[in-house]
Parts: sequence; C-alpha cells; structure tokens
Amino acid sequence: MVNMNFAFTEEQEELRKTVRAFLDAKSPELAVREQMDTEDGFDAAVWAQMGEQMGLQGLIVPEAFGGSGYGYVELGIVLEEMGRALLCAPFFSTVVLAGNTLIHSGDEAAKAAHLPGIAAGTTIATLAFTEPSGKWDEAGITMPASGSGTSWTLTGTKMFVLDGHSANLILVAARTDKGVSLFSVDGAAAGLTRTSLSTMDQTRKQAKLEFANTPATLIGTEGEGWTVLSTVLDLAAVGLAAEQVGGAQKVLDMAVEYAKVRVQFGRPIGSFQAIKHKCADMLLEVESAKSAAYYGLWCASEMNDELPSVASLAKAYCSEAYFHATAENIQIHGGIGFTWEHPAHLYFKRAKSSELLFGDPTYHRELLAQRIGL
Repeated sequence: MVNMNFAFTEEQEELRKTVRAFLDAKSPELAVREQMDTEDGFDAAVWAQMGEQMGLQGLIVPEAFGGSGYGYVELGIVLEEMGRALLCAPFFSTVVLAGNTLIHSGDEAAKAAHLPGIAAGTTIATLAFTEPSGKWDEAGITMPASGSGTSWTLTGTKMFVLDGHSANLILVAARTDKGVSLFSVDGAAAGLTRTSLSTMDQTRKQAKLEFANTPATLIGTEGEGWTVLSTVLDLAAVGLAAEQVGGAQKVLDMAVEYAKVRVQFGRPIGSFQAIKHKCADMLLEVESAKSAAYYGLWCASEMNDELPSVASLAKAYCSEAYFHATAENIQIHGGIGFTWEHPAHLYFKRAKSSELLFGDPTYHRELLAQRIGL
C-alpha cells in the first residue's frame, strides 16, 4: 500500500467550513425533523440554494456539462458534512448514484442531456437497480427490457429506490438479451407507478417503482450495464462511508459533551472509568473509520485498481463503527438518550439504514475476500 498523507488542502478545508456553516443554518435538528415528516422529504428552497449558490450538485460534474469538475475527495468532504447534519435532501441519489452512473456511462449524448440539469439542481435523479429479492449484486437484476435501437420498454418492479418517489429522472438497470443494461426513464413516464415505502430511517426516503411497458432510453452500450454499475456501487460505498464518518464524529462529540456536563454522585459522569472507556473506544473507532473512508476517497479520485477492495473495506468498517458509535451515544446519555425528543435516535436509525444500504458488512467482507483473491 502507498503511504498516504491524509492532510486536506487549504481549499478543501475552506470547502468544509463553507458547507458546515451552510448546513448549520439550513439543516439544524428542527429542520431535519420537519423535513423527514413531509412526503418529499426535503426543502425545495434549500435544494435550489445548494445548486445555484453553493454549486454542490455540480461539484463532480465535468465543466463541459455545467459542473465544476472537482474530484472525489471534495465530494467526500461535502458528504461527510451532510452526514454530520443528517441533511434531508436527494443529494446522494442525484449526485452519487445517478450522476456517477452518467459520468461513467461512456454515453456522451446521455451526459449532455442530463448532467447540466443535475449540476444546476433542477434535476432530481436516482438509480433503480435493487429488486424485491433485495440483492445488491448482478444476479439480483432480473427485470426485463424489450426493444431495440432507440425504442425500449421496461416491465417489472424495483425496490428500495432512494428518493424514487420524487425523482424526475430515473436510471434503471434491466436485462436485455445481451445482459444487464442501463436505461433512463422520465419520472412522469407512462406506465410508471411510484409508491413511497415506510422506512425506519425517515431522513432518507425510499420508494417502490413499478414499470408496465414504460418507455425508456438506452444509456451506454447494451449488455455493458454491470461494468458501469459495479464501479458506481464502489463509488457509492465510498461516498456512504464518508457520510457515515460525519455522523459518527457528530455522535462522538455529542457523547463527550454530555459526559462532561452530566453530573451524578457529585461528579461529571465523564470521570467514571466505564464512561471514559466507552468514549476512548468510540474515538479509536471513529478515527480508524475516517482513515478507511479517506483512503477510499483518494482511490475514487484516482480511479485506481485498489478502489473495489478499498470500497468494500471502507463500507464494512465505517458501517460498524457508525452503528456502534450511535448505540454507545444512547447508552452514555442514559434515560434521555432513549427518548423521541433527543436527536440520538435519528443518528441511530440513519446508521442502521446505512449499514444495510448497498450490502451489509458481511456481504462486503465476502466481496472483499473475492476481490483480493482469498
């Protein structure tokens, strides 16, 4: 392995500061609770500001298509801050899933058609690949696509589609005679039925999409969809790891702060051995998770050969570290930590849903073993 220096540049630190200030203002706990109770699950005005003023949706979109052409490390910093603030917005689905799929599709016409809208914040997009089987791999994609050339239709069901109910552009993985292929479908297309799913983590909306002879446009090369998708899922795993690290650091801060101010038996609970150990263990796990996520971001920005194995490693490790940190945070808070009024449970539920998204730690450890040839 290369010896990596994980120091961020001044420009990257400045980006973090700007994004954090924006999210502190636009995504405080009160706003998160308000948004997660709405049908769409986000504030359209904030989403527009993110696109127009901050340029966040266009961060990794190439300049030729209206973006600012930054790398994956910059995107990771933004995702980390969003995870810290539990921002309710279709950012992950639009940028990390759909945006990456288009960027790596090799289809210049599709990029020109869709990336400028994503960069501007006017397009909400997502990727629909999981089916009712709940599998995250190539074998899980069984939905048929029929047609040829410029005329295709899709029939079947996609599940757990992030922001699938509100997206106006849906990229779909389906099977043709040549294998897994990618298609774009308009959110208002005929024969498309969208149903919001009730989720444990209300800060991240999911939907069931049913297609009945729904018109679709082929993206990239027929039969080459999985090659693109497996790269996109590695990039998504790394992006999610960055987001998990942001949340984990936040609950660690929350726990330490509480341990300093909460007094029992005449002294702060942070002075008790058991609480000290909990906080120390959390710190170690969060710092290790950061190393894994940041290394993944570097591999993603270089698009190097290590990306597949590091993506699985980061996803497995950061998932467990985040979930453990949110559980310990509730323990350290004691009674109040279990209540609906306290934000601890919001992070706990986000951690649990993120742990399962794109495959749980066991799945990724098996994938890692295959990828490094164990």
